[in-house]
Amino acid sequence: MAFEEFAAHRLPALLRYAVLLTGDRELARDLVQEVLTKALVRWRRIERLDDPYAYVRAMTTNAYLSILRRRRLPTVALTYEALDGPRAPAAPDPVVALHDRAELWQRLTGLPRKQRAVLVLRYYEGLTDNEIAEVLHCRPSSVRAFAARGLATLRAGLVHEGRTP
Repeated sequence: MAFEEFAAHRLPALLRYAVLLTGDRELARDLVQEVLTKALVRWRRIERLDDPYAYVRAMTTNAYLSILRRRRLPTVALTYEALDGPRAPAAPDPVVALHDRAELWQRLTGLPRKQRAVLVLRYYEGLTDNEIAEVLHCRPSSVRAFAARGLATLRAGLVHEGRTP
């Protein structure tokens, strides 16, 4: 598969994934653009892998986890329609079924980066603990610990507000 074909096919999924990780559309677009630029340079090697998307997703995760090392510049949010014209139809978003999506975003952005990455990889991308461990370069037991801590923090917030999780 040519890089252009891969990028056109996987760009919506990579953008959704990056938005879930960063909580910021503009930062997610920058992150995916940077990752795809690096992937283009290495494409001959990447395309020979069993799952090129998994490799590029891992590149995206690693770029997200290293964000704090970079200086972040403020941006002005623009709509997709203003930048690209009307959006192409995308795969259904599994989070749409939630009643209060904004509250979920707020709670997720309060988690440490690795806990958020584990929860997004597990519940949004549907990866197993072993697959997440490969992406984050850690042990499956660490993945389970990050997930447990992240879920406990989310539950504690609900209990603190007098709701049942």
